[in-house]
Amino acid sequence: MNLTIGQIIEATGGRLVYGGPETGLQEFLDRKVDSVVLDSRQVTEGGVFVATVGERVDGHSFAESVYEKGAVLAIVQREPRETEHWGPYLVTEDTLQALKDIAECYRKTLRIPIVGITGSVGKTSTKEFIAGVLSEKYTVLKTQGNYNNEIGVPLTLLRIREEHEAAVIEMGISDFGEMHRLSKMARPDIAVITNIGQCHLENLKDRDGVLKAKTEIFDFMSREGTVCLNGDDDKLRTVSLTDGRKIRFFGIDCAEAASVYATDIVKKGLWGSEAVLHNVQGESYGVKVTLPGAHMVLNATAAACVAEVLGLTPAQIQAGLEHVAAIGGRNNLIRTEALTLIDDCYNANPVSMKAGIDLLCMADTKKIAILGDMFELGENSDGMHAGVGDYAVEKGIDGLICVGENSRHMYEAASAKGKGCKVRYFATREALLSSLKENREELLPEGSTVLIKASHGMHFEEAVELLKNAN
Repeated sequence: MNLTIGQIIEATGGRLVYGGPETGLQEFLDRKVDSVVLDSRQVTEGGVFVATVGERVDGHSFAESVYEKGAVLAIVQREPRETEHWGPYLVTEDTLQALKDIAECYRKTLRIPIVGITGSVGKTSTKEFIAGVLSEKYTVLKTQGNYNNEIGVPLTLLRIREEHEAAVIEMGISDFGEMHRLSKMARPDIAVITNIGQCHLENLKDRDGVLKAKTEIFDFMSREGTVCLNGDDDKLRTVSLTDGRKIRFFGIDCAEAASVYATDIVKKGLWGSEAVLHNVQGESYGVKVTLPGAHMVLNATAAACVAEVLGLTPAQIQAGLEHVAAIGGRNNLIRTEALTLIDDCYNANPVSMKAGIDLLCMADTKKIAILGDMFELGENSDGMHAGVGDYAVEKGIDGLICVGENSRHMYEAASAKGKGCKVRYFATREALLSSLKENREELLPEGSTVLIKASHGMHFEEAVELLKNAN
């Protein structure tokens, strides 16, 4: 890492307790660190450990042990009582803020393009598309797992190394001000917004609030940067910028305004799509998108939009799109001996629930959805759950299994519709799992395609693991 201990001290404003010989202090301050981590198990030679206080674990309990693993510095917000086995440490008021300060400082030393991605739905899959396409030309670092918040973003930035030529950073929020703070750390050169949907309405109130919160990503982005927006989204089409930043639109239904748009879409069911992409240079080229759903073609236009800003050719974009693969929990197709599973259990809101049902309807088998609670929907949560139940039945799926306290409204709305859809309800995930173990073939007949989706807090990955072994 191109980051010294002296820079860390300056960035955090912390008080150094050195304990070594005075003659070696300057050499210590000039020393470059190899990593910055929160998990003491990840500490390596030359690393820095930041002791944060979590709901369950207090990192201060492990701070003394990191020196045995080669740590050169521990950052704490509580002074240790005994320091006999301690090396140098830095005392700060708030170690989580110190982590963010360090990431911001490190970001300023980087000379590679950083792509920041946000939006209500599709952030992670769009990240995978963009990173996959850019990898045809660059060595790319991307956000791993769900590291998209005020802990995950700084840790992701601090993973960037000399060999990386570009970074793709997912940025997720649930309230005003969060994106402002994330942007201050990431300072994206390219900002991508996938859409403005009904997410986190307890804090953001309505889609206008979501738009306001998401566009905080512009607050610290490069003045020479480029903003890539979904031109099919009515709220994003209203965005205008000054300060010299360029706006490029991508999409399917916005050909007149878009820098990249798709036509001639041929759906291949659960096994993807083919399309023709067009750009402002007048070039047109066919692409294969191996992931199912029309929204994946939209993701392809987003990736092509970013790739063109960074100088990739149509041939490189074609190759990158064809190589993009699904990741666990997000429209990941799994074939077992008895079932085809659509593992989309990572998160859920009304828009993504309906998109998941649309995807399920592409199957040419019996179609069954296992849907669970959606969280953080605000005052109209009951109505939104009911709306999903209505939608599922209207789309003509064969079976709907609703799980969770909020999903009772989904169940009741679907049951009232009737129309030949077999609707069941389980109050808890545990009750669902128990029934799947005992009556799987009755709930999910052999040969069925099964959508599994809920908010992450429902932990539906347990249902996916159980059904992977169905035979």
